[in-house]
Amino acid sequence: MQKFLKTTLAAVLVTASAGAAMALPPLEDDPRVVREFFAAAVGDEIRNNCPSISARMLRVVVRAKELESYALKLGYSQDDITQMRKSPEAKAKLEAMRDNYLAKNGVTPGDAASYCRLGMAEIEKNTLTGYLLRAN
Repeated sequence: MQKFLKTTLAAVLVTASAGAAMALPPLEDDPRVVREFFAAAVGDEIRNNCPSISARMLRVVVRAKELESYALKLGYSQDDITQMRKSPEAKAKLEAMRDNYLAKNGVTPGDAASYCRLGMAEIEKNTLTGYLLRAN
């Protein structure tokens, strides 16, 4: 009888955890994940195109670890996180959002000054993007 109960309990737990994992929406649809990846993408584009702005790498690494911890606490696996980061669809969506934001904020590809203006505005407003950047 005890073996039956243990087996039944194990089956219930496996079924419940499988059901919970199946119920999770795609990680790239989580608002916090989108917001933080977006801020990092904008910041990366600014620092790569503005010679007077660089990344605060310690802050970037800490935020990335916090975001990973957040996703794991929601029930996503390390594989889920890796798949999302490597997903061509998620990357394309993020790049489109980033490029739209840059254009709406006066950035012209090839014009370093426009990237610097936006970068300085982000830093001054202390947006998440600005938090990840610094003026050299």
